[in-house]
Amino acid sequence: MSDRPLNPAATSDRRRFLVAAGFGAANVVLLSRLGGSGTGSTSVAASGAEGTDASTSPTSIVGVNEPAALDAPPALADAGPAPGPDHVFDLLLTNGRVIDPASGYDGPLEVGINDGVITAIQPPGGKAVEILDVEGRVIAPGFIDLLSAEPNGYGEWFKVADGVTTNLCMHGVNNYANAFFSRQEGMSPVHVGGAFHQHFLRGEDLGAAPDRALDEAQIAEFAELCRTSLADGFAGICFSPEYSPGTTTAELDALTAVAAEAGHSVYFHARYSDPDEPGTSIEGLQEVIDLARRHGVGAHIEHLTSTGGTFVMDQALALMESARSDGLDLTACVYPYDYWATTLGSFRFVGDWQARYRITYENLEVAGTDRFLTESSFAAAQADNLLVAAIGSIPEADVEQALRTPWIMLGSDGILTDGNNNHPRAAGTFARTLGRYVRDKGTLGLVDALAKMTIQPAQRVETMLPQMARKGRLQRGADADITVFDPGSVIDQATVSSPASPSSGISDVFVMGQRVLASGQLDRSKVAGQVLRSS
Repeated sequence: MSDRPLNPAATSDRRRFLVAAGFGAANVVLLSRLGGSGTGSTSVAASGAEGTDASTSPTSIVGVNEPAALDAPPALADAGPAPGPDHVFDLLLTNGRVIDPASGYDGPLEVGINDGVITAIQPPGGKAVEILDVEGRVIAPGFIDLLSAEPNGYGEWFKVADGVTTNLCMHGVNNYANAFFSRQEGMSPVHVGGAFHQHFLRGEDLGAAPDRALDEAQIAEFAELCRTSLADGFAGICFSPEYSPGTTTAELDALTAVAAEAGHSVYFHARYSDPDEPGTSIEGLQEVIDLARRHGVGAHIEHLTSTGGTFVMDQALALMESARSDGLDLTACVYPYDYWATTLGSFRFVGDWQARYRITYENLEVAGTDRFLTESSFAAAQADNLLVAAIGSIPEADVEQALRTPWIMLGSDGILTDGNNNHPRAAGTFARTLGRYVRDKGTLGLVDALAKMTIQPAQRVETMLPQMARKGRLQRGADADITVFDPGSVIDQATVSSPASPSSGISDVFVMGQRVLASGQLDRSKVAGQVLRSS
């Protein structure tokens, strides 16, 4: 980054204007939703990006137009007038390829920032206190990890290296709302929000074993805790009946009724993860669909390739497409790996798990090591409740089919923790999608892939988190959460044995205009992340 001899005091007052104007853009963005799809209605023409054709273009992104029809991405509704020719930006990103998946814009413009807000996206030639030349790279909205876990002082920095600017714990937060938000305030390089975690809190607050049903009084108490938690800032409710098999329909209904009262959505790690009776993946999906339909709430299926769609992806997608065509607000997310991971003490490893998941002991690699289990070593590892990766447990064809599905977005389902006993998805989900599945395999186009990690997750949650109406977009008036990467070299580096390996090819990440990743180097002094509470 280089300085120009301009007056640093000549910065814009755009931040003050935008704060005063409020968050009206959220309502504008949400007006054009169709049939409860949860992500909008306007059809997208083929963008011309690599690997894209009309059959794989997203068909449910709000406000998308053919790129040729746009001179620049549109401004948010309350962005105010564009700055004049003498305006001085705090920061100017120049010579880059600007991609705004929300509008479909893809072209060579420069991006101007003042006070943490994007104040211009314009032809080259602007004035700025600082200028960053990003020639040959893409300037995109900061990536939104819809299905991460709580920042812990360690794992979120690998998120930044993977291009993430917003860390949403929609698989549920292992804490109470006020304690969680107090712990995150002013501490994170990325924005942080999360959902009420039914599986965790039924044990933590009620002392209920995961395989024991709650009685009527406990359900009423649990519903009240949920109601308070949403009021205290949690966004939506996450259920994990596979991990809490004692969860009854009565419990699901009571908590989902609370979500409906608050206008929130439900998020599901579904009850079953295999195609075999008794209890199939399709039955698990149907349970979620029926619940959402009964209560009139939006529903999101987490990691569809590992729970709900494994080995039956055609049938799972057809079932969900049918529900969506009936007007149900139903979406899903996946991580781009052909294996899942979980702890050996979970209910996944009860009964004949080898037959259910089409794996053996020798498929289980202890994450963070190069050690594979055997029948003789399994019991000791299970006693330690180690997290193992089930190599080969997800068909690659299922991953690609899910990624090509317009309403399926990206979510990592993890964050690195001390000790690195973690799936590599915690560090490489977004770079892997862009490198392996966009550039190398051509599974989907670049604009389509970026939509799945920016505008689509933003719109999935912004009715609960209005702050998200300013994120996931590269538009004038949006928050300056920006990721800059080289589409020719971006790739994940994390593996099962070495999950704490930062992605490469992502050069710069800005959170509220602060450069958290600079030329591939983390700046750990920058903790501009906001706490995202529901309203």
